[in-house]
Amino acid sequence: MIERIIIIENVDPVNFYGVNNSNMQLIKNLFPKLRIAARGNVMKVIGDDEETATFETRVKELEAYCAKYNKLPEDVILDIAKGSQPRQMKMDDVIIYGVNGKPIQGRTPNQQLLVDTFQKNDLTFALGPAGTGKTYVAIALAVRALKNREVRKIILSRPAVEAGEKLGFLPGDMKDKIDPYLQPLYDALEDMIPAVKLKEYMETNVIQIAPLAFMRGRTLNDAVIVLDEAQNTTSHQIKMFLTRLGMNAKMIITGDITQIDLPRSTVSGLVQALKVLHDIPGIGRVEFGKKDIVRHQLVQRIVQAYEAYDKAAEKGES
Repeated sequence: MIERIIIIENVDPVNFYGVNNSNMQLIKNLFPKLRIAARGNVMKVIGDDEETATFETRVKELEAYCAKYNKLPEDVILDIAKGSQPRQMKMDDVIIYGVNGKPIQGRTPNQQLLVDTFQKNDLTFALGPAGTGKTYVAIALAVRALKNREVRKIILSRPAVEAGEKLGFLPGDMKDKIDPYLQPLYDALEDMIPAVKLKEYMETNVIQIAPLAFMRGRTLNDAVIVLDEAQNTTSHQIKMFLTRLGMNAKMIITGDITQIDLPRSTVSGLVQALKVLHDIPGIGRVEFGKKDIVRHQLVQRIVQAYEAYDKAAEKGES
């Protein structure tokens, strides 16, 4: 008899073991000659040397499948336990599989163009109105690069600028004060990475979410860096941010130049950067439009109505 310790490293144990440990129970039934116990991300198996070795191989195959698709269906467990190759899910346009196996992919031609442009360039600008999925797709691309071990970390940033209202003094420590500005980034990550794994990534700084002011002085290597709401940066801020790009790193800048919340006298850094960098090789640019809006259908109508109102105002008709 031999005892083997198997560490489940790359998946959320809740996803791997199943609801009420249903997956774990099935695995035990498929290997009746072995004594199997699991706690947290550690599995202990006792039995014949050859059988425990086979079991470890099968568990690692199950772990790899679960890490890729964020779920572990019963039929996959049966296939892998028997030594068969499980049916692979279609990956044509899928960026990653999110929580509970939800496929995250480019849902419009411009979202798919952002995926392709990111692959070809180290710096990509994604521009367009609210609801077009710029930030969501950008973060999905960052998570895919991390899962594929193309980079060692993800860095997400936003300027801490209020959208037309003053929130005043916020209670708590620094994290409590800046989190409200960064919540949209947390929301996207929670869709893509299981909660336990996301917490681990945050605690070990594999994923870093920070306001723009915290970027000064850093060189960001082996990372995907996303700057969201870049239209609210100043010229100095965006220049500082762009020059943080290090070796083996990619950067995505997202923004909507029709929703600038800076004081009227301040020039948007994004607007200036687009002019300064328009013909530099290695920089991609994707422009989203109203047809790319993937939120509630009313959002598209709202955007159109405001555009019509602004055009009328410029002509002095309102």
